[in-house]
Amino acid sequence: MDAFAVIADPTRRRILDTLREGDADVGTLVARLNISQPLMSKHLSVLREAGAVDVQVDGKRRVYRLAEDPLPAVLAWVTPYHRKWAAGLDRLAQLIDEEQS
Repeated sequence: MDAFAVIADPTRRRILDTLREGDADVGTLVARLNISQPLMSKHLSVLREAGAVDVQVDGKRRVYRLAEDPLPAVLAWVTPYHRKWAAGLDRLAQLIDEEQS
C-alpha cells in the first residue's frame, strides 16, 4: 500500500501517535484508542505491511513499536518543504534581530 494511503486514515495516524509514546500490545492500543480488537488488528496489519511498525511476539502478546525508518516515501516528500519553510523562518528571525539592533 502507498505510504500516503497508509497515513491518510485517521485511525492509523492515531495508532502511530500512540506508538510514538512507547511500545504497546494490541490490548493496550484497543483500550487507549477505544476501537474494537478486530479493527485494531486490521489497521496494525496495514501498518506492519507498509513498514511503519514492527511487531514482537511475547508469549500470547504481540507488542508493536514504530519502525526504525517508517514511511521513507513520506519523509522524502516532506523534507524539501520543511527545509524551505525552516530557511524562510530563519531568515525572518534574522531580519527581526537586525531591526531590533
